[in-house]
Amino acid sequence: MTTLAPGTARTLEPRAPHPRRRLAAIRRLIDAGVPTQVNIAPIIPAVTDHEIEAIIAAAAEAGAIRASYILLRLPFEVAPLFRAWLAAHYPDRADKVMHIVQDMRGGRDNDPAYFTRMKGQGVWPDLIRQRVRRAAHAHGLDKPFPSLRCDLFRPPERNGQMELF
Repeated sequence: MTTLAPGTARTLEPRAPHPRRRLAAIRRLIDAGVPTQVNIAPIIPAVTDHEIEAIIAAAAEAGAIRASYILLRLPFEVAPLFRAWLAAHYPDRADKVMHIVQDMRGGRDNDPAYFTRMKGQGVWPDLIRQRVRRAAHAHGLDKPFPSLRCDLFRPPERNGQMELF
């Protein structure tokens, strides 16, 4: 879940389901007995970060059992596309967004290091982490994910084709 705002959703993910439909999918999965969490991703500073608490509240209302997040990542070929998207849709804050991103990524657009690439480093990621944890706790979405029933797993057959039920 990137945003609850339909306009932002249309510009960020034009072919993805509407935020209400994503929340409805969470509800349907929960009602079917499938443990479901919401992943707020990507969190874009100064564009979607103000929605963290609202997304977690909406996900909790839909029945989600956990919440997680991923900060915006801008690997090589994505960075210029994102910059162009920012200039087109948020020209008033494009520089601010990129300054925050670079602050979180050690002065670069991207940090490919394994342990920091999803969470970032510094004041901004720490603030976002605290906000997610606080909101998740307030809505009961900070519990461990339940154990899955591995006894229902059936390995694929030797020829690589599984049976359809």
